[in-house]
Amino acid sequence: MTDTPIKTVRNGRVLEVTIDRPKANAIDAATSRIMGDIFADFRDDPELRCAILTGAGDKFFCPGWDLKAAAGGEQANSDYGVGGFGGLQELPGLNKPIIAAVNGIAFGGGFEIMLSCDIIIAAEHATFALPEINSGVIADAATIKLPRRIPYHIAMEMLFTGRRVDAEEAARWGFVNRIVPADTLMQSARETAALLADGPPLVFAAIKETLRETENKRFQDAIDMLNGEKLPTIQKLYHSEDQLEGARAFAEKRKPVWKGR
Repeated sequence: MTDTPIKTVRNGRVLEVTIDRPKANAIDAATSRIMGDIFADFRDDPELRCAILTGAGDKFFCPGWDLKAAAGGEQANSDYGVGGFGGLQELPGLNKPIIAAVNGIAFGGGFEIMLSCDIIIAAEHATFALPEINSGVIADAATIKLPRRIPYHIAMEMLFTGRRVDAEEAARWGFVNRIVPADTLMQSARETAALLADGPPLVFAAIKETLRETENKRFQDAIDMLNGEKLPTIQKLYHSEDQLEGARAFAEKRKPVWKGR
C-alpha cells in the first residue's frame, strides 16, 4: 500500500524499513503499532536475515513522538504495539541484526529507536538529541541505555541539556559506527546488510540473546549460563547443522554455507 507511513522492501534476505510520514517522520501510536507488526514478522520469517531502518527524505530520520498527536489527546502511555514505541525497543526475541541508516535528525524517541539497532551508520549531516526535558518528560529508554553505551558524563549532559550532537561527535563517543556521505548512506547500509545476511544466523541469534540475558549478571554467572546451555539460542546453536558446517568449512578451507538449522 502506498499510503502506509512505513514502507518495506525485501532485497533477498534483507528487509528495508523506511519511516515515511511527512513532514518529519514523527511516530504516533498507530504508526508504532504498524512498525511492531513489521518487525515481529521480520523476526519470525526464516528467509529474512537482516533489516535496515531508515527515514524518508534527507532531513529527518525520526524526531520521535508525534507531538501533534499528543496535542490532540494521544497519551504518552498509549498502546504502541507489540514492540513498544517504534516497534523495536521491547519486541521479545528479536535475535536478528538491524542496521540504522540515519539520514538526518534523530531526536527523542527517534534517537531511542536508533539505539535499539545493532549497527548505526550516519550521514554526514545527521544530528542527535534528547530534547524531552523541554516537554517536561523523561527520555525513558535513553536514560536506561545511553549511560551504559557512552561515557556517563556525556550521556548525562545530553539527557540534562537536550543539546544537539553532530555526526562527528556521535562517532567520537561511539554511539555511531561510522559516518558516510549522504548520497552513499543506503549503499553503505546495504553492503553491511549483505555481509550480515550471508553470515551465520544462529550465531547472531545467540549473540543477541546472550547480551540481553546476561547484561546484569556477574561474569561467572553469565559464563555458567552459557556453558550450561541455559539459553534457547545457545542450545540450538551447539546442536545444529550450522556448527558442524562451520568446522567442516574451516577444515576444507572453503566458505561455509549457513542454513540456519
